[in-house]
Amino acid sequence: IYLLAPGGAFELLGWQALGPSNGSAPRRGDSNRRPFDRQALGQNALVSNSHCSVVPKYYQQILALVFAVKEINKNSNLLPNVTLGFHIFDCYFSERMTYWATLELLSTHYRFVPNYQCDKQKNLRAVIGGLDFEISLHMAAILGVYKIPQVRDAGQSQSTSFYRMVPNEAHQYTGIVELLLHFGWTWVGLLAADSESGEKFMEILQTLLFQRGICLAFSERTPKGSYFEEYYEMIPQWLQAYLAIAESKASAVVVYGEAKSMFYLQLWLAAGEAENVTSMEKVWIMTAQLDFSAVAFQMSQSMQPFHGSICFTVHSNEVQGFKTLLRSLNPFMAGEDGFLQLFWLQTFYCFFSKSSTEFSEPCTGLEKLDSLPSSGFEMSMTGHSYSIYNAVYVVAHALHDAMYRSRAKDRGIVRRWRPQLQKFQPWQLHPFLRSVSFNNSAGEEVSFSENRELEAGFDITNLVTFPNNSFIRMKVGWMNLDAPPGKEFSINEDKMVWHRSFHQVGHDFRKLQLQCVPPLSQCNKNCPSGTRRKKKEGEKFCCYDCAPCSEDMNDCVGCSEDHYPNRNRTQCIPKSISFLTLEEPLGMSLAFGSVFSSLLTILSLAIFMKHQDTPIVRANNRDLTYVLLLSLLLCFLCPLIFLSRPDRVTCLVRQMAFGVVFTVTVSCVLAKTITVVLAFMATKPGSRMRKWVGKRLASAIVLTCTIIQAGICTVWLGTSPPFPHFDKHSVTGEIILECNEGSAAMFYCVLGYMGLLATVSFVVAFLARKLPDSFNEAKFITFSMLLFCSVWISFVPVYLSSKGKHMVAVEIFSILVSSDGLLGSIFFPKCYIIILRWVSYLLSVSFFQAKHTQLPQPLLIRLGFPPIIFLAALLCTCSAHILPHENIMGYFAKSLPELKIYYDHSILLILMP
Repeated sequence: IYLLAPGGAFELLGWQALGPSNGSAPRRGDSNRRPFDRQALGQNALVSNSHCSVVPKYYQQILALVFAVKEINKNSNLLPNVTLGFHIFDCYFSERMTYWATLELLSTHYRFVPNYQCDKQKNLRAVIGGLDFEISLHMAAILGVYKIPQVRDAGQSQSTSFYRMVPNEAHQYTGIVELLLHFGWTWVGLLAADSESGEKFMEILQTLLFQRGICLAFSERTPKGSYFEEYYEMIPQWLQAYLAIAESKASAVVVYGEAKSMFYLQLWLAAGEAENVTSMEKVWIMTAQLDFSAVAFQMSQSMQPFHGSICFTVHSNEVQGFKTLLRSLNPFMAGEDGFLQLFWLQTFYCFFSKSSTEFSEPCTGLEKLDSLPSSGFEMSMTGHSYSIYNAVYVVAHALHDAMYRSRAKDRGIVRRWRPQLQKFQPWQLHPFLRSVSFNNSAGEEVSFSENRELEAGFDITNLVTFPNNSFIRMKVGWMNLDAPPGKEFSINEDKMVWHRSFHQVGHDFRKLQLQCVPPLSQCNKNCPSGTRRKKKEGEKFCCYDCAPCSEDMNDCVGCSEDHYPNRNRTQCIPKSISFLTLEEPLGMSLAFGSVFSSLLTILSLAIFMKHQDTPIVRANNRDLTYVLLLSLLLCFLCPLIFLSRPDRVTCLVRQMAFGVVFTVTVSCVLAKTITVVLAFMATKPGSRMRKWVGKRLASAIVLTCTIIQAGICTVWLGTSPPFPHFDKHSVTGEIILECNEGSAAMFYCVLGYMGLLATVSFVVAFLARKLPDSFNEAKFITFSMLLFCSVWISFVPVYLSSKGKHMVAVEIFSILVSSDGLLGSIFFPKCYIIILRWVSYLLSVSFFQAKHTQLPQPLLIRLGFPPIIFLAALLCTCSAHILPHENIMGYFAKSLPELKIYYDHSILLILMP
């Protein structure tokens, strides 16, 4: 493996088959490269080992790569008989050195001849690194030509060879806006690097801030450059940015840039604090690209200005064994580590030579990394180190898949290169990188999205600093747009620590104490009661003055649509959302009516099925009767859909279900009526109606009528379907959540079509009411259709004059009453007749037994009948004597032959002493 170090711009990963890695790192100033280096690249190629030549914090990233490579080489299951090796290159934050190092990958070792390779030890397979945005793009410009995979955690490119070990930038943009809105920070500053990535960040973020009502107090760009070059040229631009931050009233400042930006910002803030120029009471909101990467001389600078900062960081986790590796480092046992002594020298200010100076002491090896400030070195694995660790495993798993995956589409590739591992080309690794997915040693899944970005989110951390210039990162939230709805952004305020300057006096009933609270970052404080906002001329929309409200003024500031004013009209109160539910008495009553009517329908259906061979059931088209009862059952169940929170699905289902089910019900009634009429017309000699009599006609009527209604509903859904709607104006203090019908015309078309069928049924049944037949139910159908039409004619004006939950209750009540009218008028008399036939049969048997045995006991004692059956028999027989045959009860008695013969004897037996 090739790794570049303290400058840390990028790492280059290769692999080596059936042989050990040399683990060597090219030294700066190697004589084999020199003529080209000195002449073409100048003195940047030769940097002395001074205290300014190394950024110590990048050493952890080197160790993360080495740690991952050693783990993979020890794992016999991942890459058996294959050993990974590495080399490290430094770009010195220079474009020229970046191009040189990238081209050297394409050359034979120690011979700078691009496209010429005869080195068996140098089998490049992928490149890892590119912490800086511009450096990554410079690398991609060359690597993309050869389609060499480049895996790193910085930069964006359209190249298909580019794999990012960080999530999509959209997560970070959205997270910053959500964070500002969460704390009510509407007046913020923006500091971004003067580069292509900084320009893009400013453009996108400013648009999002404006859309969400957040204003920018200032927006400054920080100059780019290396750690030490062109410092004096950057002073004017940094001074302008520093003064803008110091003079602004904005407490929240968003900072975007690279590690160098943080280096200079820390330098300027420390200088201002040392000179007591001004106190920076700010909340720094830092993006994931930033990191505290102090050089050796800077580790003594104060970190207090960043206390309480909020950082978006690449997600990281502790890898088992990594801290143990850090604690075991010893400069006198460096072995193949060519960086350890240099790192030790520059971080602990000691020398390994026998002669010490008056400024430093000899290195003993007893120095502890734990004692270093966090800006110089962190004992916990950072997000960038964690990304490099995962990147090495990504390449290793891709190689493993390429060697052992047996899917049909990959067999051709595998067969070609397995016998010749040395000839395997880097571009052949891309299909395996795109599909790689595994769980790392920390138990977290690692995989890429379609855009070759890591499928993960950003952690939100709170920076807590200490007097010794160390700090810890406390995780307080996360941002992940791929999370379930409502859980994309999360933050825990209780865990957060704020800068000590943001405090207020709090009272805990016993003593006064200072409490750190979230700061305010607004152009103006909220106007108190009795005042109104008055826009400042020439200022941004977030800035205003608070002017006293005049008495009897002509205009005032209105509340938003989801608020309403209090009685004194000095405050806006949020409206409550209202819709009909099962929890309130009205909803419970309607639900009880729906369930009770459904049970009665099931009972009626059970009676008809129990006595399906009786004449009254067979004479009324048994199959059509079952369909009518089932459709009535569905009609009674429809109101339950109305008694739930309106959403997209329920709004679509409830009106469509109501229209289709009711159409089936009314068409069944129409079919029964037409069947009776045609049956009597067919009895006439020579009538042509005989061919129409039968079950096919009834089925055709029901099916045709239902298809027409289904077509109307389909047109309704296709043109203007119902949808949930928030009515914020009809009722004061409430937001009515209702189903908007979408098209009122289509809704009334559905009702009108049902009304047409009911009217036709009513007319036909009315004309057939006097037809002679024991089982002629035209009178009952006439009455039921009259009730049905009356209910729905009354429904229209009441429905239009109702609002909110009462409008839904009116529709449910109309459904229940009209359905109960059909059930009670058509089926209750039939059920009564069926049950009464059974009672009369028992009475006739009892009469013959009494006549032959001549027992004088009363009927109740002699027969042992329950009282309710006795009362039913008494009512039935009395009605046959008292009521005319044209009346309903007389009709019942007339319809039963047994009861017609024996009712006189039954009365005599009942009246016996």
